[in-house]
Amino acid sequence: MLRRLYHTQPDSFAFTPANLAWAEGQITKYPEGRQASAIIALLWRAQEQEGWLSRPAIEYVADMLGMPYIRALEVATFYFMFQLAPVGSVAHIQICGTTSCMICGAEDLMAVCKQKIAPQPFQLSADGKFSWEEVECLGACANAPMAQIGKDYYEDLSQKSLSQIIDDLAAGKVPQPGSQTGRYAAEPASGLTSLTTGNEGRAAHNASVQRAVDLGDTVKRIDGTEVPLTTPWLGKVAGKAAAKAAPAAKAADIPAAPAAQKKPAVLKAARGGKADDLKLIKGVGPKLEALLNSLGFFHFDQVAAWTAEELAWVDQNLEGFKDRATRDNWVAQAKLLASGAETEFSARAKKGGLYDA
Repeated sequence: MLRRLYHTQPDSFAFTPANLAWAEGQITKYPEGRQASAIIALLWRAQEQEGWLSRPAIEYVADMLGMPYIRALEVATFYFMFQLAPVGSVAHIQICGTTSCMICGAEDLMAVCKQKIAPQPFQLSADGKFSWEEVECLGACANAPMAQIGKDYYEDLSQKSLSQIIDDLAAGKVPQPGSQTGRYAAEPASGLTSLTTGNEGRAAHNASVQRAVDLGDTVKRIDGTEVPLTTPWLGKVAGKAAAKAAPAAKAADIPAAPAAQKKPAVLKAARGGKADDLKLIKGVGPKLEALLNSLGFFHFDQVAAWTAEELAWVDQNLEGFKDRATRDNWVAQAKLLASGAETEFSARAKKGGLYDA
């Protein structure tokens, strides 16, 4: 199957501070010179953050690992676990279509997806909340037909139960995973024929379902707020690693975006008819530069002077890119650029012509 990058790509990608701490922790698993071994883990984390893998995300990970872009692209396009196009913002439903599930009604489940989501696999629903695909065996053959949604398996499905699951997800609910007929794990559908005693004190659900019930939101993508041990092999927990990974100086330069907003001072045109190259700010591509110019921002010193209230106003008025200014530290970057200094990104952008046509 030919796998290509999506035709419309975002201007940039960056890990959130928490995910950056996690990624840097993963890299420490490998000896110097072998950092590329972390490629699958970091690509997966990037996909969890955004929902899919864009070209900027793939190249960002490649840069972190010191890999040629083509090597990272080879990995991303080879493994079907990586989504190369946007998926549903609420859920991407993976219907198992291999033998056991097919015999037990997988095609009926796909018919539900075609009716309630979109006629074709990987096509977004009209509201952008859902997408679906047929996948190879997910290893739950005794509970066929089944689907994976988020982190969980939904088993013993029927057209009615899958339809209800989609409706519940659309309404903001998280359906209980596991068997949808009340079966405990993979016990016989007709009831136990052996080991019929000693089950009185067992939990209401088997372990994986119970864990999902305890979490309460297993369709939620990993975003770093789960606070797992980031580098247990080094004895460091996520909070400490995150503090180390997110430089204090940069964080201090980002005004906290309060509820109050204030429109910054703007210009009708660039001073002297010559605007600064705002694309030298990491996170600003050609589209965002044009948007900033249309809002009246043409120079680094304008961005550098934004107060907390003004930054909040800008973030809310970046159509299609809300909160990008805060997330990518525009104020801190602009202060350096306005002073005549270079950032790591601006130096690379000038050298490599990242946005040349």
